[in-house]
Amino acid sequence: MKLVIGTQEEACAQAAQRYVNLLNAKPNAVLGLATGSTPLGLYADLAKLCAEGKLSFADCTTFNLDEYVGLDGTHEQSYRYFMDHNLFSKVDVKMERTHVPSGSVKDDAEAAEYDKLIDEAGGIDLQLLGIGNNGHIGFNEPLTPFTSVTHIVKLTDSTREANKRFFRSIDEVPTHAVTMGIHTVMKARSIILLAFGEAKADIIKKTVEGRPDIAVPASLLQLHEDVTLYLDHAAAAKLS
Repeated sequence: MKLVIGTQEEACAQAAQRYVNLLNAKPNAVLGLATGSTPLGLYADLAKLCAEGKLSFADCTTFNLDEYVGLDGTHEQSYRYFMDHNLFSKVDVKMERTHVPSGSVKDDAEAAEYDKLIDEAGGIDLQLLGIGNNGHIGFNEPLTPFTSVTHIVKLTDSTREANKRFFRSIDEVPTHAVTMGIHTVMKARSIILLAFGEAKADIIKKTVEGRPDIAVPASLLQLHEDVTLYLDHAAAAKLS
């Protein structure tokens, strides 16, 4: 596990450089992408770099981590809508090569078809992650099996509460999501995780310095051979 610590702007800029290096070396790379407020700075940097001609998404394929069950891609709080508005519409990616799990899947068997799509594309070269305050990656909550593939998950009260700010009330926050599994994430050739702010300091310490444990899903990243955490000083403040 490698650590890159700086200001939030520096961390995003350094993470963005990973995409420049990858896409210039392998234009048809497969990218695993994430949503939420954390990657917005990175996505803004990528859009700027694309506009400047320093990288191109024209030949790449993307797979997002997760989606709310019950929201279609036109809903303003769906992750498809988020990606379209915060990244895809601002770079030269081909929309037909962008994938977000379907919010209309009926069961885990249907959800797991997403893994087959990833495998058919050649597997993920670079997977982007955020981290929840309880250590969830994607929507893999604590105690999710290490062997899990893309599946439907019932969201914990703490996760729904954390996402309430994006909805008018807690009642509007979906109760379930479809998410890449931990096994799906771990199959990526390289992984980068972004975490910013003092609210993430405790869980970053557990992720980096605790023993790998499904009770803290992000700690399992210690078992991957190529993981880099991009942190601001506040998120890194409790590291030894």
